[in-house]
Parts: sequence; C-alpha cells; structure tokens
Amino acid sequence: RMSAVLLLLLLSAGNAGSQPESALPRRRLSCVRCCGPSEQPVSIISQRSTRMSSHPQYSLPKIQPIINITILKGEKGEAGERGFPGAAGKPGERGSRGPSGRKGQKGHPGPQGHSCKQLFSAFSVGRRQPLHSSHYFQHLTFDTEFVNLYQHFNMFSGKFFCYVPGVYYFSLNVHTWNFKETYLHLMRNEEATAVLYAQPSDRSIMQSQSLMLDLREGDEVWIRMFKRERENAIYSEESDVYVVFNGHLVKPALE
Repeated sequence: RMSAVLLLLLLSAGNAGSQPESALPRRRLSCVRCCGPSEQPVSIISQRSTRMSSHPQYSLPKIQPIINITILKGEKGEAGERGFPGAAGKPGERGSRGPSGRKGQKGHPGPQGHSCKQLFSAFSVGRRQPLHSSHYFQHLTFDTEFVNLYQHFNMFSGKFFCYVPGVYYFSLNVHTWNFKETYLHLMRNEEATAVLYAQPSDRSIMQSQSLMLDLREGDEVWIRMFKRERENAIYSEESDVYVVFNGHLVKPALE
C-alpha cells in the first residue's frame, strides 16, 4: 500500500508540471519588509538622498558652527615691558596754519635801558669878501658863521675837524667873476675829492658842488683855490653872501 500512495503522488506532480504557464494564475509581487526601521539598505538610502538633493525642496541645509569668542576670551593680562624705539620716519608735509591764539596777559616792565647818546655835527659858513688867488695853492677862509655845532668848524683856518666818525654830506656854492676862471677843490686832508670849476665868461654865474664822504675821527675837510696860467677868483660883496660852505653828519659810525 505505501508504494501505491507514493506512485499516486508522483503522477500528480508530473501532471501539474506539464501544464502551460499561461494556464497558471500570476501572483502579484509586493515589497516585503525584511529589515528594521533604522536598518534600510545602503543602496536605498543613497538613491533617496540623491533624489532628494536634486530637488530644491528637499536639499539639506549647510550647517556651519558658530563659536562665541567672548565665551572663550580670558582675563586681560599685565602690560609688558616697553620695547625699543623704532627708527625715525620721514618728515611729513607741513600742515596748514592754525587759528590765532588768545591774547596773552601783559608782562611785567623790563629793566631800564641805557641812555642813548645822540651824536650831531653840522656847520654852515659864508664869505662876504671876494678873493683872487695869488699863490699856487690858497686856503679859502670864511668870515660869516650861520651854524657851527660844538665849534667843529675852525673859522680861523677854514677847516672842518671830524670829532664824530661817520658819513657826512658837504656842499659848496660860489659866485664866479666876469672874465675870470673859478677853480676850487673840496679837500679831505691833503686829498682833492671833488672840483668846482667855471670857465671865464662875460657873465658871472652861481656854481655849486656837493658830495658825501665817509670820515674818520681826526679828518679835516676844507676848500682850496687852484691857480694855473689864468687868474682864479671868486666874487662876493659886503652886503650879500655869495660863497657858502655847508656840512652835516648823516649817519654816525657807532650805530
């Protein structure tokens, strides 16, 4: 009996395998969960992340850590030693002028200064008498005194003596004589510094000469008549002064 039962089972199995596939009903495949919720396959996770990252709605936000430095900052340390001074830099451009400051208080009066001694020297003399030269050289003297400060001009010799060294101004005015030559030198010591000259003429004229001289103490200034082959003369009258000699100090040498 057991052999008969096994034979029947084999026959039934062979018949079932010989039937066409079309006659068999198709089963519908379905996904069966074979793992836990937190144990998804790697392929599924990578596919899902790729699909979600490509869509802006499911893109993952970038996380950047922010560290609060104030929390990590420690207490202020002690000041270190002062370092060596650095090299001097180039001078900068000059700045604009600042506003004027306030007026300061009035200071105390200073000590009294030394007295300033003012120096003067001046003279003005004239001659009322005419003069003809009788010698080769002849001093021109004067008989009228207009100004003679401190008697620096010697009326007897007709010479100005320099007591105050400095720069002086001198002028000489004479009246010529008709048909006679007028030839005078303004002298500094024995040096002829300037000449006053007029040729003989039928008319007399007023002739003048002036100059400035730098004198030293002890220098003498005077007028000298010079005679050549022609007669040399100057004209004047008792009633009028036709010959005038002036001089004064312009600037003392001590200033």
